[in-house]
Amino acid sequence: MTPVQTLKTAAEALAPLRSGQRVLIGSGAAAPQGLIEALAARARNLSDVEVLHLMTLAKAPYAAPSFQGHVRHNALFIGANTREAVGAGFADYTPCFLHEVPGLFRSGHLPLDVALVQVTPERDGRCSLGVSVDVVKAAIESAAYVVAQVNANMPWTEGDSTVAVSDIDAFVESDTPIFEFPVREATAEALWIGRYVRELIEDGSTIQVGIGAIPDAVLAALAGKKDLGVHSEMISDGVLDLVNAGVITGRMKSLHPGCVVTSFCMGGKRLYDAVNGNPQFLFHPSDYVNDPVIIASNQKMVSINSALLVDLTGQVAADSLAGRLYSGVGGQVDFVRGATASRGG
Repeated sequence: MTPVQTLKTAAEALAPLRSGQRVLIGSGAAAPQGLIEALAARARNLSDVEVLHLMTLAKAPYAAPSFQGHVRHNALFIGANTREAVGAGFADYTPCFLHEVPGLFRSGHLPLDVALVQVTPERDGRCSLGVSVDVVKAAIESAAYVVAQVNANMPWTEGDSTVAVSDIDAFVESDTPIFEFPVREATAEALWIGRYVRELIEDGSTIQVGIGAIPDAVLAALAGKKDLGVHSEMISDGVLDLVNAGVITGRMKSLHPGCVVTSFCMGGKRLYDAVNGNPQFLFHPSDYVNDPVIIASNQKMVSINSALLVDLTGQVAADSLAGRLYSGVGGQVDFVRGATASRGG
């Protein structure tokens, strides 16, 4: 149940927002669209509000040029819904190592006034952050004012994924479908890349893989491999397919054997149903999952990431294209460092 004394409408919950405050929005498929719409409506009457988040699948009305002077978006990772705004100068990008972001919130180096998140209904005084734990747990623990959109459709995930009801100042009920991330049809080039990457991954390896057509093609190419493990910033439908096929077992993992470790997932409803209450899938915050020291403690750790450009010397550009920011750094550097330090990685 939602505590009745803190149950509000979205407009009521956003009423305390003031000019000049910094607002963190929940990530990925767990972005609280109802609260985002209320934020946009409230911000029209305010000035110099900073909106901060990782990539979200929600609409981002606050990134439109018409919000200049009212809201300035600051991306920690650039998604499709804010890329144009960043490129046009209507929004900012702050480069960072993703594993350090929760510490920036807690230390006050990046203080948060408000956090807008999405959670499951309460159980025994706690709510699960569901499909996106990443930097959101630290935001809830650090922000002065926390509003949670309570959604009965949100999966209850295992791991370090819950927060106390007492950490949330206002609840807004909205049982909307969780955002889904469609699988794109792989191109011939992506399939070739997947087959090539397959040859570089030994049985018993623990892998990290990103999001998009090429990572999906890589996962599809791993059919037939044995006893792979997963320690990855995010997981998608392709990971679930390999779990169901018996390719990903985690049996050889040196850390959390038998379990898939991640900080968030984006995919279809079948993925969200699979992680619901499933102890095989452990969701932990980014300062754990993306910590290079933790990553390196996985033997035979393999980091698989996308590149936008590669030159003849092997230098890789993954954050920008043709002089314009595309996505930013994200967790790629965290995993490259960790895999490099891994024994056999």
